[in-house]
Amino acid sequence: MSTSPLVLLGRASISSKRNAARTITNSCQFSGDAFVSSTSSHAPRTVRNYFHANNKMRFRHFTTAMSRTLPSLGVSPNIPLKNKYDAGGQKRYLNLHEYQSLSLMKKAGMTTQNGAVARTPEEARTVAETLVNNSPGCDLIVKAQIHAGGRGKGSFSNGFQGGVQILTDPADVERVSPNMLGVNLVTKQTGPEGQPCNSLLINEGITIVEEYYLAILLDREAGGPVIVASQQGGMDIEEVAESDPDAITVVTMDINTGLTDEQAEKVASKGLGLEDGDLKNQAVRQIKALGQMFLDLDATQIEVNPFAVADDGCLYCVDAKLNFDDNAHYRQGEVFQMRDVSMEDPRDVRAEKSNLNYIGLDGSIGCMVNGAGLAMATMDIIKLSGGSPANFLDVGGGASKEQVAEAFKILTSDPNVKGLLINIFGGIMKCDVIAQGIISAHKEVGLDVPLVVRLEGTNVKEGKAMLENSGLPIITASDLDDAAQKAVSAVNNLG
Repeated sequence: MSTSPLVLLGRASISSKRNAARTITNSCQFSGDAFVSSTSSHAPRTVRNYFHANNKMRFRHFTTAMSRTLPSLGVSPNIPLKNKYDAGGQKRYLNLHEYQSLSLMKKAGMTTQNGAVARTPEEARTVAETLVNNSPGCDLIVKAQIHAGGRGKGSFSNGFQGGVQILTDPADVERVSPNMLGVNLVTKQTGPEGQPCNSLLINEGITIVEEYYLAILLDREAGGPVIVASQQGGMDIEEVAESDPDAITVVTMDINTGLTDEQAEKVASKGLGLEDGDLKNQAVRQIKALGQMFLDLDATQIEVNPFAVADDGCLYCVDAKLNFDDNAHYRQGEVFQMRDVSMEDPRDVRAEKSNLNYIGLDGSIGCMVNGAGLAMATMDIIKLSGGSPANFLDVGGGASKEQVAEAFKILTSDPNVKGLLINIFGGIMKCDVIAQGIISAHKEVGLDVPLVVRLEGTNVKEGKAMLENSGLPIITASDLDDAAQKAVSAVNNLG
Protein backbone atom coordinates (compact mmCIF):
# COMPACT_ATOMS: atom_id res chain seq x y z
CA MET A 1 0.00 0.00 0.00
CA SER A 2 1.46 3.34 -0.97
CA THR A 3 1.30 6.18 1.48
CA SER A 4 1.87 9.88 1.22
CA PRO A 5 5.01 11.25 2.86
CA LEU A 6 4.49 12.74 6.26
CA VAL A 7 6.32 16.00 6.78
CA LEU A 8 7.26 16.83 10.37
CA LEU A 9 7.92 20.52 10.82
CA GLY A 10 8.53 22.61 13.92
CA ARG A 11 6.90 25.73 12.55
CA ALA A 12 4.06 27.98 13.49
CA SER A 13 1.39 28.31 10.80
CA ILE A 14 1.14 31.40 8.67
CA SER A 15 -1.79 30.21 6.58
CA SER A 16 -4.31 32.38 8.34
CA LYS A 17 -3.97 36.04 7.42
CA ARG A 18 -5.64 36.93 10.68
CA ASN A 19 -2.71 35.39 12.54
CA ALA A 20 -0.06 36.46 10.05
CA ALA A 21 1.83 38.84 12.34
CA ARG A 22 1.99 36.39 15.23
CA THR A 23 2.92 33.40 13.16
CA ILE A 24 5.50 35.03 10.90
CA THR A 25 7.28 36.29 14.01
CA ASN A 26 7.06 32.89 15.69
CA SER A 27 8.27 31.10 12.58
CA CYS A 28 11.34 33.33 12.54
CA GLN A 29 12.20 33.29 16.25
CA PHE A 30 10.97 30.21 18.07
CA SER A 31 10.97 27.52 15.40
CA GLY A 32 12.15 23.99 15.86
CA ASP A 33 13.66 23.94 12.38
CA ALA A 34 15.36 27.27 11.96
CA PHE A 35 16.20 30.15 14.22
CA VAL A 36 16.52 33.40 12.34
CA SER A 37 18.14 35.80 14.76
CA SER A 38 18.33 38.60 12.21
CA THR A 39 14.58 39.21 12.54
CA SER A 40 14.72 40.18 16.19
CA SER A 41 16.73 42.53 18.35
CA HIS A 42 19.51 41.48 20.67
CA ALA A 43 17.87 42.87 23.81
CA PRO A 44 15.64 39.88 24.67
CA ARG A 45 18.46 37.43 23.97
CA THR A 46 17.84 35.46 27.15
CA VAL A 47 14.19 34.90 26.32
CA ARG A 48 14.86 34.12 22.64
CA ASN A 49 17.65 31.66 23.35
CA TYR A 50 15.74 30.14 26.27
CA PHE A 51 12.81 29.27 24.02
CA HIS A 52 15.09 28.32 21.15
CA ALA A 53 16.94 25.85 23.38
CA ASN A 54 13.67 24.31 24.49
CA ASN A 55 12.23 24.00 20.98
CA LYS A 56 15.45 22.80 19.44
CA MET A 57 16.06 20.06 21.99
CA ARG A 58 12.43 18.95 22.13
CA PHE A 59 12.21 18.93 18.32
CA ARG A 60 15.26 16.66 18.08
CA HIS A 61 13.87 14.20 20.64
CA PHE A 62 10.43 14.30 19.00
CA THR A 63 11.73 13.55 15.50
CA THR A 64 13.97 10.78 16.79
CA ALA A 65 10.99 9.14 18.51
CA MET A 66 8.84 9.52 15.41
CA SER A 67 11.52 7.94 13.23
CA ARG A 68 11.03 4.78 15.29
CA THR A 69 7.24 4.94 15.39
CA LEU A 70 6.26 5.89 11.83
CA PRO A 71 7.66 2.85 9.99
CA SER A 72 5.41 0.58 12.04
CA LEU A 73 2.46 2.58 10.72
CA GLY A 74 3.57 2.16 7.12
CA VAL A 75 4.62 5.81 6.86
CA SER A 76 8.06 7.17 6.01
CA PRO A 77 9.09 10.51 7.50
CA ASN A 78 9.87 13.01 4.77
CA ILE A 79 12.77 14.63 6.61
CA PRO A 80 16.20 13.15 7.40
CA LEU A 81 15.80 12.54 11.12
CA LYS A 82 19.20 10.95 11.60
CA ASN A 83 22.32 10.97 9.50
CA LYS A 84 26.00 10.32 9.89
CA TYR A 85 26.56 13.86 11.17
CA ASP A 86 23.97 13.51 13.93
CA ALA A 87 25.58 12.00 17.00
CA GLY A 88 22.97 13.34 19.36
CA GLY A 89 24.63 16.73 19.69
CA GLN A 90 23.06 20.09 19.18
CA LYS A 91 21.88 21.27 15.79
CA ARG A 92 23.04 24.46 14.10
CA TYR A 93 21.15 26.18 11.33
CA LEU A 94 23.52 27.56 8.73
CA ASN A 95 23.50 31.30 8.26
CA LEU A 96 25.20 32.80 5.21
CA HIS A 97 26.63 36.20 4.38
CA GLU A 98 24.77 38.33 1.86
CA TYR A 99 27.36 37.80 -0.88
CA GLN A 100 27.14 34.02 -0.40
CA SER A 101 23.34 34.07 -0.55
CA LEU A 102 23.34 36.19 -3.68
CA SER A 103 25.86 33.93 -5.39
CA LEU A 104 23.63 30.91 -4.73
CA MET A 105 20.59 32.78 -6.02
CA LYS A 106 22.41 33.88 -9.18
CA LYS A 107 23.49 30.28 -9.77
CA ALA A 108 19.85 29.19 -9.39
CA GLY A 109 18.70 31.64 -12.09
CA MET A 110 17.73 34.70 -10.06
CA THR A 111 18.72 38.18 -11.26
CA THR A 112 21.18 39.95 -8.96
CA GLN A 113 23.25 43.11 -9.17
CA ASN A 114 26.76 43.01 -10.54
CA GLY A 115 29.40 42.91 -7.83
CA ALA A 116 31.90 40.85 -5.90
CA VAL A 117 33.31 40.35 -2.42
CA ALA A 118 36.58 41.90 -1.22
CA ARG A 119 38.69 41.16 1.85
CA THR A 120 41.33 43.87 1.52
CA PRO A 121 41.19 47.57 0.53
CA GLU A 122 43.13 46.73 -2.64
CA GLU A 123 40.63 44.04 -3.62
CA ALA A 124 37.78 46.46 -2.92
CA ARG A 125 39.26 49.02 -5.30
CA THR A 126 39.78 46.40 -8.00
CA VAL A 127 36.15 45.28 -7.78
CA ALA A 128 34.96 48.89 -7.85
CA GLU A 129 37.11 49.71 -10.91
CA THR A 130 35.69 46.70 -12.77
CA LEU A 131 32.13 47.82 -12.03
CA VAL A 132 32.82 51.40 -13.15
CA ASN A 133 34.53 50.24 -16.33
CA ASN A 134 31.53 48.08 -17.23
CA SER A 135 28.97 50.70 -16.21
CA PRO A 136 30.45 54.22 -16.23
CA GLY A 137 28.94 56.60 -13.70
CA CYS A 138 27.30 53.88 -11.60
CA ASP A 139 27.04 54.12 -7.83
CA LEU A 140 29.26 51.79 -5.82
CA ILE A 141 27.45 50.21 -2.87
CA VAL A 142 29.89 49.01 -0.20
CA LYS A 143 28.27 46.67 2.34
CA ALA A 144 29.86 45.24 5.49
CA GLN A 145 29.35 41.47 5.61
CA ILE A 146 28.11 40.31 9.01
CA HIS A 147 25.28 38.03 10.16
CA ALA A 148 22.94 40.79 11.31
CA GLY A 149 20.61 43.40 9.90
CA GLY A 150 20.52 47.14 10.48
CA ARG A 151 23.97 47.58 8.98
CA GLY A 152 23.25 50.92 7.32
CA LYS A 153 22.52 52.55 10.67
CA GLY A 154 25.24 50.67 12.50
CA SER A 155 28.53 51.99 13.80
CA PHE A 156 31.97 50.43 13.93
CA SER A 157 33.91 50.02 17.14
CA ASN A 158 36.48 52.55 15.84
CA GLY A 159 33.76 55.21 15.54
CA PHE A 160 33.22 54.96 11.77
CA GLN A 161 29.53 55.32 10.97
CA GLY A 162 27.49 53.15 8.61
CA GLY A 163 27.97 49.58 7.50
CA VAL A 164 26.62 50.50 4.05
CA GLN A 165 28.40 53.20 2.07
CA ILE A 166 27.26 54.69 -1.27
CA LEU A 167 30.21 55.98 -3.28
CA THR A 168 31.13 56.73 -6.90
CA ASP A 169 34.94 56.69 -7.02
CA PRO A 170 36.96 53.46 -6.67
CA ALA A 171 39.60 55.49 -4.82
CA ASP A 172 37.01 56.35 -2.17
CA VAL A 173 36.10 52.68 -1.89
CA GLU A 174 39.74 51.89 -1.13
CA ARG A 175 39.91 54.82 1.30
CA VAL A 176 36.91 53.83 3.45
CA SER A 177 37.60 50.08 3.42
CA PRO A 178 40.20 50.13 6.25
CA ASN A 179 37.58 51.74 8.50
CA MET A 180 35.36 48.69 7.99
CA LEU A 181 37.54 45.63 7.45
CA GLY A 182 38.78 43.93 10.59
CA VAL A 183 36.57 46.11 12.79
CA ASN A 184 33.46 45.09 14.74
CA LEU A 185 30.18 46.50 13.43
CA VAL A 186 27.54 47.19 16.06
CA THR A 187 23.88 47.21 15.00
CA LYS A 188 20.57 46.90 16.81
CA GLN A 189 20.73 43.15 16.19
CA THR A 190 24.30 42.35 17.25
CA GLY A 191 24.39 43.54 20.83
CA PRO A 192 27.01 45.96 22.19
CA GLU A 193 29.98 43.79 21.23
CA GLY A 194 29.09 43.78 17.53
CA GLN A 195 30.34 41.32 14.93
CA PRO A 196 33.67 41.36 13.07
CA CYS A 197 33.55 42.63 9.50
CA ASN A 198 36.06 40.54 7.56
CA SER A 199 34.72 41.12 4.06
CA LEU A 200 32.90 43.73 1.98
CA LEU A 201 30.38 43.28 -0.81
CA ILE A 202 30.81 45.92 -3.51
CA ASN A 203 27.76 46.10 -5.77
CA GLU A 204 26.81 48.19 -8.76
CA GLY A 205 24.04 50.52 -7.67
CA ILE A 206 20.64 50.38 -9.36
CA THR A 207 17.79 52.88 -9.36
CA ILE A 208 14.84 51.15 -7.73
CA VAL A 209 11.38 51.98 -9.08
CA GLU A 210 9.27 49.49 -7.09
CA GLU A 211 9.93 47.18 -4.14
CA TYR A 212 8.26 43.84 -3.36
CA TYR A 213 8.64 41.16 -0.70
CA LEU A 214 9.11 37.50 -1.64
CA ALA A 215 9.96 34.55 0.61
CA ILE A 216 9.60 30.80 1.02
CA LEU A 217 9.14 29.52 4.56
CA LEU A 218 8.23 26.22 6.20
CA ASP A 219 4.68 26.07 7.52
CA ARG A 220 3.35 23.45 9.92
CA GLU A 221 -0.30 23.79 9.01
CA ALA A 222 0.47 23.48 5.29
CA GLY A 223 2.75 20.52 5.99
CA GLY A 224 5.55 21.98 3.90
CA PRO A 225 6.87 25.17 2.33
CA VAL A 226 4.73 28.20 1.51
CA ILE A 227 5.50 31.22 -0.64
CA VAL A 228 4.85 34.56 1.01
CA ALA A 229 4.56 37.62 -1.23
CA SER A 230 3.62 41.26 -0.77
CA GLN A 231 3.65 44.46 -2.77
CA GLN A 232 4.95 46.20 0.35
CA GLY A 233 8.61 45.31 0.07
CA GLY A 234 11.70 46.98 1.46
CA MET A 235 10.27 47.07 4.97
CA ASP A 236 9.71 44.81 7.97
CA ILE A 237 7.27 42.09 6.87
CA GLU A 238 6.13 41.57 10.47
CA GLU A 239 4.93 45.17 10.54
CA VAL A 240 3.08 44.67 7.26
CA ALA A 241 1.40 41.53 8.61
CA GLU A 242 0.35 43.41 11.74
CA SER A 243 -0.95 46.56 10.07
CA ASP A 244 -2.28 45.20 6.75
CA PRO A 245 -2.57 41.37 6.67
CA ASP A 246 -4.52 41.50 3.39
CA ALA A 247 -1.37 42.83 1.74
CA ILE A 248 0.25 39.40 2.16
CA THR A 249 -0.41 36.48 -0.20
CA VAL A 250 0.45 32.92 0.87
CA VAL A 251 0.66 30.03 -1.61
CA THR A 252 1.41 26.43 -0.59
CA MET A 253 4.11 24.54 -2.49
CA ASP A 254 4.08 20.73 -2.83
CA ILE A 255 7.57 19.37 -2.17
CA ASN A 256 6.91 16.41 -4.49
CA THR A 257 5.85 18.36 -7.57
CA GLY A 258 7.56 21.66 -6.87
CA LEU A 259 6.13 25.04 -7.77
CA THR A 260 3.77 24.94 -10.76
CA ASP A 261 3.43 27.61 -13.46
CA GLU A 262 -0.07 28.35 -12.21
CA GLN A 263 1.15 28.92 -8.65
CA ALA A 264 4.05 31.10 -9.79
CA GLU A 265 1.66 33.22 -11.87
CA LYS A 266 -0.66 33.57 -8.86
CA VAL A 267 2.21 34.84 -6.73
CA ALA A 268 3.27 37.27 -9.46
CA SER A 269 -0.23 38.62 -10.17
CA LYS A 270 -1.97 38.50 -6.81
CA GLY A 271 1.01 38.68 -4.48
CA LEU A 272 3.13 41.20 -6.38
CA GLY A 273 0.36 42.88 -8.36
CA LEU A 274 2.07 42.45 -11.73
CA GLU A 275 0.00 42.59 -14.93
CA ASP A 276 0.67 40.54 -18.06
CA GLY A 277 3.85 41.53 -19.82
CA ASP A 278 7.63 41.23 -19.60
CA LEU A 279 7.82 42.17 -15.92
CA LYS A 280 5.36 39.47 -14.94
CA ASN A 281 7.19 36.93 -17.09
CA GLN A 282 10.44 37.83 -15.30
CA ALA A 283 8.72 37.42 -11.94
CA VAL A 284 7.22 34.01 -12.84
CA ARG A 285 10.58 32.72 -14.04
CA GLN A 286 12.41 33.88 -10.91
CA ILE A 287 9.68 32.69 -8.52
CA LYS A 288 9.90 29.20 -10.04
CA ALA A 289 13.69 29.33 -9.79
CA LEU A 290 13.39 30.32 -6.13
CA GLY A 291 11.05 27.39 -5.43
CA GLN A 292 13.40 24.92 -7.08
CA MET A 293 16.36 26.38 -5.22
CA PHE A 294 14.51 25.95 -1.92
CA LEU A 295 14.04 22.24 -2.59
CA ASP A 296 17.43 21.57 -4.16
CA LEU A 297 19.40 23.14 -1.30
CA ASP A 298 17.28 21.84 1.62
CA ALA A 299 16.56 25.39 2.70
CA THR A 300 14.39 26.28 5.68
CA GLN A 301 13.98 29.89 4.59
CA ILE A 302 14.69 32.03 1.53
CA GLU A 303 13.72 35.67 1.94
CA VAL A 304 14.17 38.30 -0.77
CA ASN A 305 13.55 41.81 0.50
CA PRO A 306 13.39 43.82 -1.57
CA PHE A 307 12.56 42.00 -4.77
CA ALA A 308 12.85 45.19 -6.78
CA VAL A 309 12.07 46.65 -10.19
CA ALA A 310 14.88 48.89 -11.46
CA ASP A 311 14.70 51.69 -14.01
CA ASP A 312 16.22 49.33 -16.61
CA GLY A 313 13.01 47.27 -16.48
CA CYS A 314 14.56 44.28 -14.70
CA LEU A 315 13.52 42.54 -11.50
CA TYR A 316 16.42 42.17 -9.06
CA CYS A 317 17.00 40.24 -5.84
CA VAL A 318 18.55 43.18 -4.02
CA ASP A 319 18.96 41.57 -0.62
CA ALA A 320 18.50 37.96 0.45
CA LYS A 321 18.38 35.94 3.66
CA LEU A 322 18.88 32.16 3.45
CA ASN A 323 18.85 29.45 6.09
CA PHE A 324 19.39 25.71 5.70
CA ASP A 325 18.54 22.56 7.62
CA ASP A 326 21.65 21.07 9.23
CA ASN A 327 20.17 17.60 8.83
CA ALA A 328 21.00 18.01 5.14
CA HIS A 329 24.70 18.67 5.81
CA TYR A 330 25.65 15.29 4.38
CA ARG A 331 24.26 16.15 0.93
CA GLN A 332 24.87 19.91 0.91
CA GLY A 333 28.59 19.94 1.54
CA GLU A 334 29.29 22.82 -0.86
CA VAL A 335 26.78 25.06 0.88
CA PHE A 336 27.91 24.18 4.40
CA GLN A 337 31.52 24.93 3.52
CA MET A 338 30.39 28.57 3.41
CA ARG A 339 29.87 28.64 7.17
CA ASP A 340 31.71 31.52 8.87
CA VAL A 341 32.34 30.58 12.50
CA SER A 342 33.79 34.03 13.24
CA MET A 343 30.17 35.25 13.26
CA GLU A 344 29.19 32.76 15.96
CA ASP A 345 29.64 32.69 19.71
CA PRO A 346 33.04 31.01 20.28
CA ARG A 347 31.51 29.03 23.15
CA ASP A 348 28.90 27.58 20.79
CA VAL A 349 31.60 26.53 18.34
CA ARG A 350 33.69 24.86 21.08
CA ALA A 351 30.63 23.06 22.43
CA GLU A 352 29.72 21.76 18.99
CA LYS A 353 33.22 20.32 18.52
CA SER A 354 32.84 18.43 21.82
CA ASN A 355 29.29 17.29 20.94
CA LEU A 356 27.76 19.31 23.77
CA ASN A 357 24.34 20.97 23.59
CA TYR A 358 25.19 24.53 24.61
CA ILE A 359 23.44 27.88 24.21
CA GLY A 360 24.78 30.96 25.97
CA LEU A 361 22.42 33.27 27.84
CA ASP A 362 22.95 36.41 29.93
CA GLY A 363 22.72 35.16 33.53
CA SER A 364 25.33 34.54 36.22
CA ILE A 365 24.84 30.86 37.13
CA GLY A 366 26.40 28.38 34.73
CA CYS A 367 24.47 25.13 34.34
CA MET A 368 25.66 21.63 33.43
CA VAL A 369 22.88 19.06 33.20
CA ASN A 370 22.26 15.71 31.49
CA GLY A 371 19.03 15.72 29.50
CA ALA A 372 17.26 18.60 27.73
CA GLY A 373 14.12 18.44 29.87
CA LEU A 374 16.09 18.36 33.12
CA ALA A 375 18.22 21.24 31.83
CA MET A 376 15.12 23.34 31.18
CA ALA A 377 13.71 22.46 34.62
CA THR A 378 17.02 23.45 36.22
CA MET A 379 16.89 26.83 34.51
CA ASP A 380 13.32 27.31 35.70
CA ILE A 381 14.22 26.49 39.31
CA ILE A 382 17.17 28.90 39.23
CA LYS A 383 14.83 31.68 38.08
CA LEU A 384 12.26 30.79 40.73
CA SER A 385 15.00 30.90 43.35
CA GLY A 386 15.94 34.45 42.41
CA GLY A 387 18.88 33.70 40.15
CA SER A 388 19.52 33.84 36.43
CA PRO A 389 20.88 30.98 34.28
CA ALA A 390 23.95 31.81 32.20
CA ASN A 391 23.39 29.04 29.69
CA PHE A 392 21.66 25.91 28.55
CA LEU A 393 24.09 22.97 28.62
CA ASP A 394 23.04 19.35 28.12
CA VAL A 395 26.04 16.99 28.30
CA GLY A 396 23.92 14.03 27.19
CA GLY A 397 23.54 10.59 28.68
CA GLY A 398 27.09 9.33 28.27
CA ALA A 399 29.47 12.26 28.70
CA SER A 400 33.14 11.41 29.06
CA LYS A 401 35.62 12.91 31.50
CA GLU A 402 37.00 14.98 28.62
CA GLN A 403 33.56 16.34 27.74
CA VAL A 404 32.93 17.34 31.36
CA ALA A 405 36.29 19.13 31.45
CA GLU A 406 35.50 20.95 28.20
CA ALA A 407 32.08 21.89 29.55
CA PHE A 408 33.78 23.44 32.61
CA LYS A 409 36.08 25.43 30.34
CA ILE A 410 33.19 26.68 28.21
CA LEU A 411 31.14 27.70 31.23
CA THR A 412 33.98 29.50 32.97
CA SER A 413 35.02 31.31 29.78
CA ASP A 414 31.88 33.41 30.16
CA PRO A 415 32.84 36.49 32.24
CA ASN A 416 29.27 36.78 33.50
CA VAL A 417 29.40 33.38 35.23
CA LYS A 418 29.81 33.80 39.01
CA GLY A 419 28.88 30.26 40.03
CA LEU A 420 28.18 26.80 38.62
CA LEU A 421 25.36 24.35 39.22
CA ILE A 422 25.74 20.74 38.10
CA ASN A 423 22.53 18.70 38.13
CA ILE A 424 22.94 15.06 37.10
CA PHE A 425 20.42 12.24 37.14
CA GLY A 426 22.43 9.06 36.86
CA GLY A 427 20.87 6.50 34.58
CA ILE A 428 23.15 5.57 31.74
CA MET A 429 25.60 8.03 33.22
CA LYS A 430 26.55 6.70 36.68
CA CYS A 431 26.95 9.20 39.49
CA ASP A 432 30.38 7.94 40.58
CA VAL A 433 31.69 8.32 37.03
CA ILE A 434 30.38 11.86 36.72
CA ALA A 435 31.75 12.68 40.18
CA GLN A 436 35.21 11.60 39.09
CA GLY A 437 34.83 13.73 35.97
CA ILE A 438 33.80 16.74 38.07
CA ILE A 439 36.78 16.32 40.41
CA SER A 440 39.24 15.95 37.53
CA ALA A 441 37.77 18.89 35.66
CA HIS A 442 37.80 21.07 38.79
CA LYS A 443 41.52 20.41 39.22
CA GLU A 444 42.34 20.77 35.52
CA VAL A 445 40.48 24.04 35.05
CA GLY A 446 41.44 25.53 38.40
CA LEU A 447 37.87 26.53 39.15
CA ASP A 448 37.66 29.78 41.15
CA VAL A 449 33.87 30.23 41.38
CA PRO A 450 31.41 28.44 43.71
CA LEU A 451 30.36 24.98 42.48
CA VAL A 452 27.11 23.34 43.58
CA VAL A 453 26.50 19.70 42.62
CA ARG A 454 23.29 17.71 42.85
CA LEU A 455 23.54 14.00 42.02
CA GLU A 456 20.73 11.46 41.94
CA GLY A 457 20.37 7.97 40.50
CA THR A 458 22.75 5.07 39.91
CA ASN A 459 25.68 4.89 42.38
CA VAL A 460 24.63 8.20 43.96
CA LYS A 461 26.09 7.30 47.39
CA GLU A 462 29.47 6.51 45.90
CA GLY A 463 29.39 9.71 43.84
CA LYS A 464 28.53 11.95 46.78
CA ALA A 465 31.23 10.32 48.90
CA MET A 466 33.82 10.99 46.22
CA LEU A 467 32.86 14.68 46.09
CA GLU A 468 32.90 15.06 49.89
CA ASN A 469 36.30 13.37 50.18
CA SER A 470 37.89 15.23 47.28
CA GLY A 471 39.22 18.07 49.41
CA LEU A 472 37.78 20.53 46.89
CA PRO A 473 35.35 23.36 47.77
CA ILE A 474 32.37 21.61 46.23
CA ILE A 475 28.91 22.33 47.66
CA THR A 476 26.65 19.28 47.53
CA ALA A 477 22.85 19.48 47.44
CA SER A 478 20.12 17.02 48.37
CA ASP A 479 17.63 17.93 45.64
CA LEU A 480 17.11 20.42 42.83
CA ASP A 481 15.44 23.07 45.02
CA ASP A 482 18.30 22.84 47.48
CA ALA A 483 20.85 23.05 44.67
CA ALA A 484 19.29 26.13 43.09
CA GLN A 485 18.97 27.94 46.41
CA LYS A 486 22.58 27.16 47.34
CA ALA A 487 23.83 28.31 43.91
CA VAL A 488 21.90 31.59 44.11
CA SER A 489 23.08 32.15 47.69
CA ALA A 490 26.71 31.46 46.80
CA VAL A 491 26.62 33.91 43.90
CA ASN A 492 24.87 36.58 45.96
CA ASN A 493 27.44 36.22 48.74
CA LEU A 494 30.18 37.15 46.28
CA GLY A 495 28.73 40.64 46.24
